[in-house]
Amino acid sequence: MTNNNPIGVFDSGIGGTSIWSAIHELLPNEKTIYLADSKNAPYGQKTKKEIVALSKKNVDFLIGMNCKLIVVACNTATTNAIRELRADYDIPFVGIEPAIKPAATKSKTQVIGILATKGTLNSELFNKTAEMFQETKIIEQVGHGLVQLIEDGNLYSPEMTQLLESYLKPMIDANIDYLVLGCSHYPYLIPQIKKILPEHIQIIDSGEAVARQTQTLLREKVGSSAKAKNEPVFYTNSNPTVLSAILDHKYQVTEKDF
Repeated sequence: MTNNNPIGVFDSGIGGTSIWSAIHELLPNEKTIYLADSKNAPYGQKTKKEIVALSKKNVDFLIGMNCKLIVVACNTATTNAIRELRADYDIPFVGIEPAIKPAATKSKTQVIGILATKGTLNSELFNKTAEMFQETKIIEQVGHGLVQLIEDGNLYSPEMTQLLESYLKPMIDANIDYLVLGCSHYPYLIPQIKKILPEHIQIIDSGEAVARQTQTLLREKVGSSAKAKNEPVFYTNSNPTVLSAILDHKYQVTEKDF
């Protein structure tokens, strides 16, 4: 089944490029349109109603660009809005939520850490998933301030290091052996996180799993692109400088109000 329409990917800002990157690597022939709603970042401090409204705004834009499938590359948007999106739109969605299951099933200490936004940790979907693993102690930590520092281009600032140390040290003391990154922005912090965590603690993010699910949906329901190469397209409704930098200035980023 052939379908040359693009895959749409949206996030509250630049963090979802970590998910986009995994999709682009697995499916290099697919055209992708990435939408960074940086003007409204972070989503993690907003109400469910606000998150649903912002997510629908992003979806409307991507459907207007003839997308055949939409990846919600934001944990907060997925855990708060994916049900409403699937009910209101006749298009396949791929969501992203904290990878509790692989961490809990692999953990030897039966203690895992989750670093995520307030919106994700407070969501019904997250708590339903966590309840499935009652034999595992889950140390939850809201990553206050991390997304905003990333969005502002302060990835390697002293403030970032200080925040990460304050969030991770209690998890280390609690004897976690897996750390789940519950926000698509956080994979960009992995080099710094590794400097703080002992070597035996494994870090899990959802990028590869989301890419595989996208591939499965293309095969089973949507159709894959027959074209040999498609240049990705990036839009942001804020200053494009940070998004361009996180992409190593390889692609053009267009600032657009949406």
